[in-house]
Amino acid sequence: MKIGIFGGSFNPPHNMHENIGKELLKRKYLDSIIYVPTGIKYEYKDNLLPNKHRFNMLKLMTAKEKKFSVSDHEFKKNVIYTYETLDYFKKVYKEAEIYFICGADNLSYIDEWERGTYILTNYKIIAIARNTDDLDSILEKYSDYRENIEVAKIPPIDLSSTKIRDLIKEGDYASLNNYLDKDVINYIIKEDLYK
Repeated sequence: MKIGIFGGSFNPPHNMHENIGKELLKRKYLDSIIYVPTGIKYEYKDNLLPNKHRFNMLKLMTAKEKKFSVSDHEFKKNVIYTYETLDYFKKVYKEAEIYFICGADNLSYIDEWERGTYILTNYKIIAIARNTDDLDSILEKYSDYRENIEVAKIPPIDLSSTKIRDLIKEGDYASLNNYLDKDVINYIIKEDLYK
């Protein structure tokens, strides 16, 4: 059993997050995916919505795919570091292989993360490459860990949570249909988020 841990701020969760998960399942990289939103204490983001809203939106986005699930582990334990989350899921799913899903842009400096080389040594990583990533130099940098890194060639979608938040601030809800699950859009409107 191969379980992918997909972390992020998911502020909000959008079609690219969903598409990456679906493609990884369809192409048999993974058997299931757990989306793990980062807690509000995450020091690198100062514009995060409260935990409950990002969790609820993820639940709505993932509801139609039975091999997707959402974990509030980082909320409950005030986890900040990725290695802690991966270690937690390794303990919970003892018989499974735990994979860390990350963008090639994040992989490029994973050695600077807290216990980054520990992650490279102890976990499989599925790197999602975008057209702008210099994949060859990233893989060369981590040649000692190459057997733990898989590159998923998933067609990229030019999409960012920042762009979506800007559309909401402008009141352009019609454009959101191109980027968000309809249930997520309805939730954002109902809760009056990102104003």
